[in-house]
Amino acid sequence: MNKKVLIVEDQFVEANDLQLMLWKAGYEVCGIARSVPIAQEMIKKENPGLVLLDIFLKGKLTGIDLAKQLQEENIAFIYLSANSNEEILSLAKTTEPDGFIVKPFREKDLLVTLEIAQYRHIHSREARYRREAELVQQLGKTAAVDISWTERLLRIGKMLQQVIPFDYLAIGFDDLNKNAGSATSFLRVGFDEYQTIGINELSTITATTADQLIKNDSPVHNESSPVYFNKEEFEKMIQRSPLKKLLAKSFHLKSGLSFPLLLQNGEKFSLQFYSRRPDTYNTEYINQLHHLHQTMKKNIERKPDVENTPINPKYQSRNDKTLDGDKTEASASSFEGIVGKSHLLLKVFDLITQVAPTDTTVLILGESGTGKERVADCIHQLSPRKNKPFVKINCTTLPSTLIESELFGHEKGSFTGALDKRIGKFEKADKGTVFLDEIGEISPDLQVKLLRVLQEKYIERIGATDITNVDVRIIAATNRNLEKEVAEGRFRLDLYYRLNVFPIELPPLRERTEDIPVLARHFIDYYNRKVGKKVTGLSDKVLKNLAAYHWPGNIRELENYIERSILLTKGNVIEESILLTKQSKDDSGIIQNTRAKTIFENERDYIIHVLKKCNGRIWGAGGAAEILNIPPTTLRSKMKKLGIEREKE
Repeated sequence: MNKKVLIVEDQFVEANDLQLMLWKAGYEVCGIARSVPIAQEMIKKENPGLVLLDIFLKGKLTGIDLAKQLQEENIAFIYLSANSNEEILSLAKTTEPDGFIVKPFREKDLLVTLEIAQYRHIHSREARYRREAELVQQLGKTAAVDISWTERLLRIGKMLQQVIPFDYLAIGFDDLNKNAGSATSFLRVGFDEYQTIGINELSTITATTADQLIKNDSPVHNESSPVYFNKEEFEKMIQRSPLKKLLAKSFHLKSGLSFPLLLQNGEKFSLQFYSRRPDTYNTEYINQLHHLHQTMKKNIERKPDVENTPINPKYQSRNDKTLDGDKTEASASSFEGIVGKSHLLLKVFDLITQVAPTDTTVLILGESGTGKERVADCIHQLSPRKNKPFVKINCTTLPSTLIESELFGHEKGSFTGALDKRIGKFEKADKGTVFLDEIGEISPDLQVKLLRVLQEKYIERIGATDITNVDVRIIAATNRNLEKEVAEGRFRLDLYYRLNVFPIELPPLRERTEDIPVLARHFIDYYNRKVGKKVTGLSDKVLKNLAAYHWPGNIRELENYIERSILLTKGNVIEESILLTKQSKDDSGIIQNTRAKTIFENERDYIIHVLKKCNGRIWGAGGAAEILNIPPTTLRSKMKKLGIEREKE
């Protein structure tokens, strides 16, 4: 990599210190710029390989403004910052920097951050090229296979899903009057499932005649060059096309990307990607399609003479043998314990399959009870480290006086009570994965030590005279807003950035209510087996109540509700909505929320309920810890935290 470094910093002393550190380490400093315009001139003249960039600079333009240019020109950059608020941090994230270092910093911190940034920049670029090369190869194989037109388009769509996310893909010739039989679209209905929708199926779904659909999609409404539409632009775009407006309404679409292809015979062909999320698409996706378009054209130009190939109305699996023996590495069965098919959950599945095969650090974000530990399990099981240790660490349960010993170990006699040598959890996880749950709870002192481990790849046992190298993949999780924690000084910015390499945000249950029936069925089956009952389902009224409920405790609260309902119901159908909040009924008898309890209130109420059921017994068979499926020590810790006193043993 080009070792020429440009420093963009308006504080003379700090810029000079950086320059001396870099010179000493063998880097070539091509200049110091104290404003964005000066930096832009130096970039043109010197072509640096990496830029150290202060966020707050003198003048109208900030470091974030310059970062957008660096991103477009594929120049690696690292942010320098002494402090930052939540808004600035959010803006900085969108520019995808290669590193973040907080002032003041040690020389070693700077050099390690530079090495990581260079590796990440090269690796991300190489990974993108490799992925595109693999797709070109896959598309080339498909072009050589004799298959029906609809199957060919379906295979193209499945391959593109790996790099271009979509919930609905309309693919075909622009002139529907001439090529109505070849117009096909695919609706994603599961991680590995797509429903093929031809013009006749679309006519049925939208209650519109096929002739009217063709008329509504006049060529005047089709884009002549690649373009994407998010949020308000999408709303404006669909107003110009009756067909696209109909599609958006029918399938709840909120953003789109159009990519036209001009074939050798002069015919126009296009791929129209749509997503249920409002801000899905950007220029990077268009660039990827440009790299693939020649191979896609070879497939399209093999359109059969007979265009009325029967549409297969069945759902088709993404992990079928779409190529000669080729399969994707993950299927729906890979996500054990994660139930649902909502588009927000499918996005999570996609992210898991992208990041699992790598060693990239993952930060799982989401409210309590959304399934963060399940996602961590899936990432480890789909990774090359799956047969190595998977060590889980709940940061809230680590005793504050022994945290360092728990994580990094200690030597015999290193402190009072250290009667034997102890191997820490990081060392136990060597060659495997460490899951740091509730990472937002650790103290500032431990944050510094954890950052050192992440950067330098070694640990120091308490009392040891040497270091121990460790090879671990880090997955962290939190229900806190870490950006807010950073802005308020409770979480280190550099540690946040080091963890936030690949964030996966889990949706709360209230945003994926379409998954509630299948989740409820899953928990009913589980607790039927556990307690020996034969509950068959939920009444319609209960299902409506569940859909209307806010679910502050998310999936965990739903599971607790189903367990209690199965224990309390006398028949085969759950008829009553015994929820954990104060509620009122409207005129139809449907429960409405008046005040949602916090997750801590819900957890406290449920633990008290289980303790009463067990006559206050925590340990042993039939004890509260066994019913709650947690260690007795963890239950005692939770009881202390929630202010629960045990009445009897």
